[in-house]
Amino acid sequence: MNMQASPKPIEILLVEDNPADVRLMEEVLRESKVVNNLTVAEDGIAAMAVLRREKGHAGFMNPDIILLDLNLPKKDGREVLAEIKEDPRLKRIPVIILTTSNAGEDISRSYALHANCYITKPFDLDDFINMIKAFDNFWLFHVRLPPQA
Repeated sequence: MNMQASPKPIEILLVEDNPADVRLMEEVLRESKVVNNLTVAEDGIAAMAVLRREKGHAGFMNPDIILLDLNLPKKDGREVLAEIKEDPRLKRIPVIILTTSNAGEDISRSYALHANCYITKPFDLDDFINMIKAFDNFWLFHVRLPPQA
């Protein structure tokens, strides 16, 4: 049973600087059981501009969920996560860390900054696709996301 309460698409913000990872995410989510809109920000500054509705993003709706890489140009994901969780308008949006880092320090720090989940990206293509499908099945199909503020 689809747990999505309405036919309204789930808004996803993917903060990722690797074009291949973005392309894979787009392809897998296009086949999702849940209608979704994927917006991509290629660095931390662009992500915060989208979230704050600056620089041409005035009409952007708050995302229902954020997928955040840690190792980003201009402003890294740790800084972005801290800013999101300090902002009263953004702090309840679930943030999933999706990164190549398997460092215990990164994992601990992300949870200390109130990340909702930490996923290490697999290097194998099939494993990466399966990880995206698992994200889709769990976070978009089964989890009840908070309503837009």
